[in-house]
Amino acid sequence: MKLRKIVFYLLLTTFGLSTQVLAQEQEQAQQAVLKVGITEVPPFVMQAEDGRWEGISIDLWQDIATGLDREFELLPMKFSALLDAVENGEVDVAVGALTMTADRDTRFDFTHPFYQTGLSIAVPEVPSHSLLASFKALLSWQFLSVVLALGALLLAAGFLLWLAERRANPEQFGGTPAQGIGASFWWAAVTMTTVGYGDKAPASFAGRIIGLVWMFAGMIMVASFTAAITSSLTVSNLRTGIQGINDLPGKLVATIPETASERFLEEERIRYQTYPDLTSAMQSVVNGETDAIVYDRALLQYRNLQLGQKLTVLPGVFAQQLYALALPERSPLRAQISQQVLRITEDSDWSDVQATYLGKEK
Repeated sequence: MKLRKIVFYLLLTTFGLSTQVLAQEQEQAQQAVLKVGITEVPPFVMQAEDGRWEGISIDLWQDIATGLDREFELLPMKFSALLDAVENGEVDVAVGALTMTADRDTRFDFTHPFYQTGLSIAVPEVPSHSLLASFKALLSWQFLSVVLALGALLLAAGFLLWLAERRANPEQFGGTPAQGIGASFWWAAVTMTTVGYGDKAPASFAGRIIGLVWMFAGMIMVASFTAAITSSLTVSNLRTGIQGINDLPGKLVATIPETASERFLEEERIRYQTYPDLTSAMQSVVNGETDAIVYDRALLQYRNLQLGQKLTVLPGVFAQQLYALALPERSPLRAQISQQVLRITEDSDWSDVQATYLGKEK
């Protein structure tokens, strides 16, 4: 009987100590400073001039931490390193503009989404069709070179006619060489444009042969000149010829590695070039290294605004996607953080937070 009591008391003591240790561990876990991995992705995560971090995702996380009554430490890192840190459990939560994908869901867990967006295409800036824009196009080197080439042809044709007519038809093409060549130049111009005033006409056999050849050649040159003018006025619109997704095959598209946009381009078998960050990818389009960029619309719009709107973000969104916070697999924080995300995003103030960084939707 005494032995049973001794065993009972030992078991009770052991259970009590285990419960106490478990409670202490849970309390310590609750008091531990959360390690929050972040990567700079304006306007979701940005660093101000004074060193503070701000943005849509940062404001969201600060509200979540307040709701959880937890202290945290922000750990800036590169995007690729951030994904590995979440997968390896080196951070408790990743905050940024992480797209929820099936591939990433096998590596770590996501909270409830807090932002819905999609992919868009940005191309070299398309100028407005204004009178000023057309006037600037007329002053382009391409247009001026066409005019100079046409003038040289007119002068050459006029010079040949002057050689043939200066003696046979001195009344119309005689006088000093300058006067004769000037009259021939006038004849070449009105003949090419099929105006044919009739004030001057070749009289010699050689002159008429030259005139006949020039008439047929003039029709071809007028058509070519018209096409050249049209091309010079619309060359900016023909730089890429990209109006939407169907125009991407055959083009070189810029994007960022390990993103939803890269996965989309691979699935559609569209040729692409990766860049380490959004700014360098967009700059490659501006410099003509690539034809367009495919990336998250919100990020494209914000960064394009910061760069002085050097690109034109085409209307329309495709490949809809959701942003969420990422946590290591089976993290005990997932349910708590997801509840806080729902609380914040369902509040009317959440739209004001987004408008602060993205502006009001038109």
